[in-house]
Amino acid sequence: MVQMSRWKVILLALSLVLGLLFSYANALTPAQRDALPGWLPKPTLNLGLDLQGGSYLLLQVDVAAMREKRITNLSEDARQTLAEAQIAVAGIVRDGNGVVVTLSNPVQMEPAVTAMRNLLGGGMAVASDRTVTRQGDNRIRYAFTDAAVTAMGPTAVDQSIEVVRRRIDSLGTREPSITRQGAERIVVQAPGESDPTELERVIGQTAQLTFQMVDVDNSIQEALAGAVPPDAELLMGEDGTPYLVKRRVIVSGENLVDANVTTDQSNQPAIGFRFDGQGARRFGETTANNIGRPFAIILDGRVISAPRINSAITGGSGIIEGSFTIASASELVNLLNGGSLPAPLTVEERRSVTASLGADAVRAGQLATMIAFLGVLVFMILSYGGLFGGISVIALLLNGLLIIAAMSITGATLTLPGIAGLILTLAMAVDANVLIYERMRDEANSGRSPIAAMDAGFNRAIVTIIDANLTTILAALIMFNFGAGPVRGFAWTLSIGVVTSVFTAVLVTQVLLVVWFRLRRPKKLPIAW
Repeated sequence: MVQMSRWKVILLALSLVLGLLFSYANALTPAQRDALPGWLPKPTLNLGLDLQGGSYLLLQVDVAAMREKRITNLSEDARQTLAEAQIAVAGIVRDGNGVVVTLSNPVQMEPAVTAMRNLLGGGMAVASDRTVTRQGDNRIRYAFTDAAVTAMGPTAVDQSIEVVRRRIDSLGTREPSITRQGAERIVVQAPGESDPTELERVIGQTAQLTFQMVDVDNSIQEALAGAVPPDAELLMGEDGTPYLVKRRVIVSGENLVDANVTTDQSNQPAIGFRFDGQGARRFGETTANNIGRPFAIILDGRVISAPRINSAITGGSGIIEGSFTIASASELVNLLNGGSLPAPLTVEERRSVTASLGADAVRAGQLATMIAFLGVLVFMILSYGGLFGGISVIALLLNGLLIIAAMSITGATLTLPGIAGLILTLAMAVDANVLIYERMRDEANSGRSPIAAMDAGFNRAIVTIIDANLTTILAALIMFNFGAGPVRGFAWTLSIGVVTSVFTAVLVTQVLLVVWFRLRRPKKLPIAW
């Protein structure tokens, strides 16, 4: 042991330098950090919602409503496709994960099946998510597969998380935490955002933009009286004007490439849009075939405007006119560029943490950490003296430095439970020193020389240290994978602390004790009875 490997000394010095380099920014003010040269690293700890203050929302993704909407779309697709093929339909009814189409004339069965199979993207009867099957002489079943229906839920939640993240980013909120909870819930924590109602308003809008033809072949008065055609729906405009529009969606927000704030011919705020290639083609074909007819621009079930088609719009771009202000147009552009939610979101829980409460939590956490550190310091010095106890305290200080550096590099969020994990790490860090020192004491009391006792203390304690910390790491990984919010923060801090505590407790203690032994050449260990 006296022949200390040079790589251990280099590794210790390197860890000290890197720890200082990646943690020093936490001691500076934002203005001081901004004034630093660009080549210096400036990572800092992110304070969680409970320490910084902010808003918390628990959102429920309405997967059932999304499934119903998609199955309804199957009905409209079938109705429109068969109408274009001039095939008479006696009725379309819901059947499980799809719809059953009944033909008026069984003789048209073959062309009807061919037309329906074209909805799958080709002439094959089997698609990845939908199927078309015959049922008797005059019925065709068009449905989602069981696998597709099952996948709708997880896919909708994943897409909703990404849409919510983009919308919160547009608000300028720093380091939001957006995580899945359970199968169909999303937890949103936005530090620094003091108004959960405003946050809810922005992220809760579906922002579903669609372009649909206005039904001019049927009477709006009869529709208002309740006689709405099966292929149409009654919607209201922003000014209260009723519109009868076709259910068939020409182009939707899924084809939207870009939206921006612009002005119309009257120099009023408007929204410019641009479609992708598929959307531009479909929009161009529809406008070319319906010159002189009006089409409706619909956002979240309300008609923004219903202009008349004067010529084919083949460029794939245009503007949406309406009663917009600069602020409302900018907000809508952010929503459209962020994407539309695949399913409605309902708020199950909302709460806010004020900045003053967060500051109180920070002070309480600092006090608890200081008390824990002083308690450990006193215990180690009283138990093992100024030398061995002091060495363990030095290792503890380096351990804290490395924890802060690691959390800063990884962009981890420090929460109040995370501070609890940090305090627990302090106790676990000296636990390794206690195991090493007690083994040394036993070996020294049995008559072995100081160098032999020290060597045996490290070699025989290291197995126990690794075993104890490995089980802690496994428990932390389980909490991190299955927990949410504060539980994950606690698990992450604990995991980092376990790794750094083993490193510092073993390496720092070993290097410093070797230096002490070479300088003093003691005849017996100070910790021996």
